[in-house]
Amino acid sequence: MRTGQNPLLPSIFAALCTPIDGHGRPDLSAFDGVIDFVVDRGIEGVVLGGATAEFPHFSVGDRAALIRRAVEKMAGRGPVVANVGTSSVFPAIELARQAADAGCAALLLSMPYFFRYSQDDLAAYCQAVCAGVQIPVLLYNLPAFAAPIEAPTALRLFENVPNLIGIKDSSGERPNLTALAAPRSRPVLFAGYDSLLLEALRAGWHGVVSGIACFAPEVVVAIVRSFRAGRADEASGHQAILTELAERVVGPLPIPWGIRLGLEARGLAIGPPHLPASPPRRRQIEEIRAWLKRWAGGLT
Repeated sequence: MRTGQNPLLPSIFAALCTPIDGHGRPDLSAFDGVIDFVVDRGIEGVVLGGATAEFPHFSVGDRAALIRRAVEKMAGRGPVVANVGTSSVFPAIELARQAADAGCAALLLSMPYFFRYSQDDLAAYCQAVCAGVQIPVLLYNLPAFAAPIEAPTALRLFENVPNLIGIKDSSGERPNLTALAAPRSRPVLFAGYDSLLLEALRAGWHGVVSGIACFAPEVVVAIVRSFRAGRADEASGHQAILTELAERVVGPLPIPWGIRLGLEARGLAIGPPHLPASPPRRRQIEEIRAWLKRWAGGLT
C-alpha cells in the first residue's frame, strides 16, 4: 500500500524556467541564479524540464546537462525532480537513466506530444520508461501540450508499475482532484495547476509543483504553510494572489513567457524568448511588464 506522503519528496516544488543566451542555448550561470532565488524564498525542491522549462526546445544532451547542474547546485538544499518525457520512448529512456545516474530524487514523465495516442498506448509508454530505471517516477499530465493521461489510466498504472508513485496533474480539471485521491493505496499527488492549489490541498493532495513559484515563490510557500497550520482565511487570501498572477501574467501569453516576465520583474536575467514578439504581442507584454513592476514593488 502506498500513502500520499513520501519521505523523498517535500510538498513545495518550483517548476524552473530555462534561461538562455542570445543563441537559444541554456545559460547555466543564470540557471544557478534562478535556483538560488527560489530556494532562498522557501521552496523545498525544484523540478526541471516541464512546460515552464520549454523542454521541447532542447536536446536530450542539453536537458541532461541542466539536470546535472541542478543536482550539483541543490546538494544539501532539497531534491531535484526532472521531467524526462519526449515524443519517443527511446530518448525518454535514455534521459531517464541519465537523470537517475545524476542523482535526481524522482522523475516526471510527460506523455508524448504531436501525434494522437490511445490510453493503452500511453500506458505502454509509461511502463517501458519506468522499467528502464530503478528510481521513483511520477506521471505528468499536461493535456494542453501533450497527450492527456486520464485518471482511470493513471490509477491502473499506479497499481501495476512498482516504481510509479504518483502524478503531477496540470490539467486544471477539478474532477481529477477527487478521482485521483480516491484509492485506498493513495499515490503521491502534486497540483500542477496554480489556480487549483488550495482546492487540491483541501482534497488531500501532497503538494504542488508550481510554475508561478519560479517568480513568486513566497506566494506558493505561504499558501501551503498557512493551510498546513490551519489558517484557512490566510491560505485563501494567498490563493487569491496566486490566481490573479495566473490570470494577469501567465494566462494571456504563451505560458512560459509570463513566467519569464515575472523573473525579469524580480531582477533576474533569463534571456530572450524563443520566438520573436509581433507588434500586438509586444504591446501586451509591455502592459504585463508594467503591471508586474507594480506588483513586485509591493513585495516586502
